[in-house]
Amino acid sequence: MFCPLQLVLIPTLLACSLGLNDFSTSPAELTVHVGDSALMGCVFRNLEGKHVTKVDWMLSPGKHAEDEYVLYYYGNLSVPVGRFRNRVFLAGDLLQKDGSLLLQDVQEADQGTYTCEIRLESESKVLKSKVVLHVLPEEPKEVTVHVGDSALMRCIFHSTEKKRLTQVDWMFSSGEHTKEIVLHYDLKFQFPERYFPYQGRYQNRVNLVGDISHNDGSIMLQRVKESDGGIYNCSIHLGNLLFRKTLVLHVTTEKSQTLIPEIPRPELLGGNQLVIIVGIVCATLLLFPVLILIVKRTHWNKSSLNSTAFVKSLENMEKAYPEKHVYSSITTQEVREEEEPSGKSEATYMTMHPVWPSLRSVPAGGIPKPEHAF
Repeated sequence: MFCPLQLVLIPTLLACSLGLNDFSTSPAELTVHVGDSALMGCVFRNLEGKHVTKVDWMLSPGKHAEDEYVLYYYGNLSVPVGRFRNRVFLAGDLLQKDGSLLLQDVQEADQGTYTCEIRLESESKVLKSKVVLHVLPEEPKEVTVHVGDSALMRCIFHSTEKKRLTQVDWMFSSGEHTKEIVLHYDLKFQFPERYFPYQGRYQNRVNLVGDISHNDGSIMLQRVKESDGGIYNCSIHLGNLLFRKTLVLHVTTEKSQTLIPEIPRPELLGGNQLVIIVGIVCATLLLFPVLILIVKRTHWNKSSLNSTAFVKSLENMEKAYPEKHVYSSITTQEVREEEEPSGKSEATYMTMHPVWPSLRSVPAGGIPKPEHAF
């Protein structure tokens, strides 16, 4: 009977023996600027006695784009492919199972995931290594400083592998054919400060400020002179690898311009604008009481007009509704003695009764009482 452990181990061993499994490492990440160089490592240690027979480098740009070949190595022949021609090289030592790739003059379209596949002699296994490359906008290649200031000039070799930096050189050219050594760093020297020259016009003004362990050969030029303006060339050596960078230094006697981009500030008001604004404020304060008086007078005039209109409306109402008199008739029947007993006569008397005015036209003193009653 097979135990559960055997059921797990047997398929695994069969897959390894048949070469169905790929050995891959976790992806590394590398960030570079447009125009820089990038060394993407593909190193497998502890594989003694085996020779590398095939190396493939492929790029996966992402965003549903198709993968593309960057370089392949087979039969002792290294072939860059497509748009990577003249920009990629196998920088590793294949005898040491190192198939690292050097990508020069990095472009924005080079961003993506690079996959390295190495096949060994008489082995069906595929060794894989991945590097995620991030590309930033190009760094400024021109530096402008004021006389007497300091100038930072950067020179970094980007790599996922810790390569031993062996040499850094900075050269100056003023546009003519003559060149001057600005700084030289070499691990062959055993002095505490292994960079020189110790003489010349750059003496005591140039410092190596980059981190050598991270392939950073940046320098700081202090107390800049007007004659320091020109072209500076940096060279970083990592064994047989060479990285170069060129910077142009401009020295001006005008207002200082730092390497850090200046943050735009709000514009200040000029003298004439300030005088105009103060004049407007003063005129407003002086005219404010006059404006108040005009507003009050206008309001009073409107109130007076409203009162007059109200009085006139009352007079019109009185005219429209004068006192009315109602005439009524009373009919009586009386028999006069002088008339004949059989004859009857009717007499009609007209009596006039005054009707008191309506409440709308009643004076303030109330309704007057009648003096005589009929």
